[in-house]
Amino acid sequence: MENIELDQNGSEYMQVHTFTEQAFLNYSMSIITDRALPHVSDGMKPVQRRIIYAMYDLGLKPEGTTKKSARTVGEVIGKYHPHGDAACYEAMVLMAQNFSYRYPLIHGQGNWGFIDEPRAAAMRYTESKLSRFSDVLLSELSLGTVEWVPNFDGSVDEPRFLPSRLPNILLNGTIVGIAVGMKTSIPPHNAREVANAAIELLKNPDLTVAELMQWVKGPDYPTDAEIITPYEDLLAMYETGSGSVKLRATYKVENGNIIIESLPYRVQPSVVAKQIADLMLAKKLPMVKDVKNKPDAQNPCRIVIEPKSNRVDIHELMLHLCAKTSLQQSYSVNLNMIALDGKPKVLSLKEILSEWLDFRKLTVTRRLNSRLKKVKSRLHLLEGIFTALLNIDEVIRIVRTEEDPKTVLMERFRLSDAQAEYILETKLRRLARLEEMELRSEQSRLLEEQHMIEGYLGSEEALKYLIIKEIRECAATYGDDRRSQIVQREEARAIAEKDLVPIETMTAILSDKGWIRGAKGADVDVENLTYMTGDRFAFKATGKSNQQLVILTTYGRSYTMDVSALSSARGKGEPLTSIFEFSSQGDEKAAGMLISNKDIKYILYTDVGYGFVTAYENLISNKKQGKAIITVPEGGLVKEPVKIDKSDADILVSTSEGRLLIFPVSELPELSKGKGNKIIGIPTADATARKEVITHLKVIPKNVAIVIYSGKHRKTISHAELEQYRGERAKRGTKLPKGYNKIDSIEIDMSDEPHDLFDLIRDE
Repeated sequence: MENIELDQNGSEYMQVHTFTEQAFLNYSMSIITDRALPHVSDGMKPVQRRIIYAMYDLGLKPEGTTKKSARTVGEVIGKYHPHGDAACYEAMVLMAQNFSYRYPLIHGQGNWGFIDEPRAAAMRYTESKLSRFSDVLLSELSLGTVEWVPNFDGSVDEPRFLPSRLPNILLNGTIVGIAVGMKTSIPPHNAREVANAAIELLKNPDLTVAELMQWVKGPDYPTDAEIITPYEDLLAMYETGSGSVKLRATYKVENGNIIIESLPYRVQPSVVAKQIADLMLAKKLPMVKDVKNKPDAQNPCRIVIEPKSNRVDIHELMLHLCAKTSLQQSYSVNLNMIALDGKPKVLSLKEILSEWLDFRKLTVTRRLNSRLKKVKSRLHLLEGIFTALLNIDEVIRIVRTEEDPKTVLMERFRLSDAQAEYILETKLRRLARLEEMELRSEQSRLLEEQHMIEGYLGSEEALKYLIIKEIRECAATYGDDRRSQIVQREEARAIAEKDLVPIETMTAILSDKGWIRGAKGADVDVENLTYMTGDRFAFKATGKSNQQLVILTTYGRSYTMDVSALSSARGKGEPLTSIFEFSSQGDEKAAGMLISNKDIKYILYTDVGYGFVTAYENLISNKKQGKAIITVPEGGLVKEPVKIDKSDADILVSTSEGRLLIFPVSELPELSKGKGNKIIGIPTADATARKEVITHLKVIPKNVAIVIYSGKHRKTISHAELEQYRGERAKRGTKLPKGYNKIDSIEIDMSDEPHDLFDLIRDE
């Protein structure tokens, strides 16, 4: 024995790790070959093969009556498969379900499950027999085609493999099989397509996988769902033996409703209906009014989806549902099986068909040899009978008078033991003239059959012709049309969550202490809303519910959230710190809030006099940590962004020292982020010490007047008078009249009418 060692006393021993490795390897190979993987010859795992053979042995033929399934399970686990009855019955149930097996091998009577509830009734309640298709596996079983091996206890024999007349390994495949370190998942295929491919490969062994796909278009599942996998992916799958297949449900539109007619393989309608209902409850499917699972006797799969209106794009809705539910499924494919050499292998389509054709040649050759042996044996016996007929009187005399007539007949007429025995067992009436004519006719037929069989066995081409003829006949008898149509479809795509929410006007409200909420409409009385104790209103922004909201903070960072995600204004909102990851120092606050379109431009600036122009899309961040947008100089504060309505507008900026500067927007650079350029010339020392800062910045159209408010004073400056404040960007600006150093607000006056008298009165 390998790895056996001798100790100092001469006793044999084996290292523990060596014994463990060998024991585990033996166990693994047992799992792989005897339980988990199907064999390329008949496409069956041992438990499946034993179930089918046990039913055959019990006489449960397709034309016969059914028997209790418990009887079959008992026969299987008692004689051939010493494992659990539940696992055995489960394998039996799958072979009987027309929604699990492409070509069911068992005909069930009773509750064998249905597409929406695949669990069958207990084995004591159901009855079964072999299906008509099982003849593909069993019709040649008694014709000397298989090798018989002892069962687990040696009490009876069982077939090593079943003599499959079609490549069942591809026809029914295997749902899943998990062994030690490997697994298998072989999809089912159409019998006609596979048979045609096998015939063509037998004619021309040099065909490639791509050429074989002229006949085998792809898998063919028991359901009518569409295969949407591209040809290139299917080709790669068949060439390498691994890949995946995508199945998508089919539907029709009836009276404005969507009717789901078929689902992907082993997907339950009730599960899909619940998935859609859950999306509706979560308000993530606003375009759907109702969904119902309404199967009937003719339509086991019938899911009715009612859109909210006839304006709903049904095509886009179905693509969304395919992405969000089991209406579309991807199935892993691993063409792993036990090859003819007894080893597990991942085979290509061509290798599978080649191996099965080799098995089929061997099976047909065995069948022919077995039949030839019987024909020759029968002809040999007939020769003895004809000898007896020619010497009938002498034969009768020997039988009547001799003590050992058998020996005398053998010596007298040079007969074999079998011939002499057959003559003695033949009744006299069989030796009449009419009987002789029938025997002569039988001899003639047998000689013709012998000649034909020897012709097949003596010519490889003749044998190929016979195999092709039988495959074609078998496919014609048991084949059918393809069920899973292979089509090209758009990729499933989910509709963005913000697009699923009804589009309506929303106002975002942010408090001074950072609590944010949303209210429907644009006319929201923000001052009269309830705030936390010690808190007050800070910012608001109005937009649509399908837009994004940007919050700019004192640290120069921007944070983004969907407007639709805002909590209701009926409450007090939720803190920004629970939505975003603000600075751990705790002093980061909101400096502005915007809802806009991506291409709208804004001026970002700090009060120490620096800023730049940027597009709204540059402010959008997909991270909870936000992103840095504007660099804040030492001692500076980020101010609320200012929208640019027209590119040819002017920037009006004022400082706390009563200086005013006007220059074109075009002079300020457009950046995606940074510190920006100087807007107005504030002395550096003042900016650092915060003695002089920007108090107001506005974008104003050309040729307008402005109104300045300072305490109780109000002054209108016409567009002509504004020219004295115009200068280049970064200049110091012009001092406003006395009394307007502290500006409360600046408004634009589009009328540009003189208000000198009114202003004088206000000034006084």
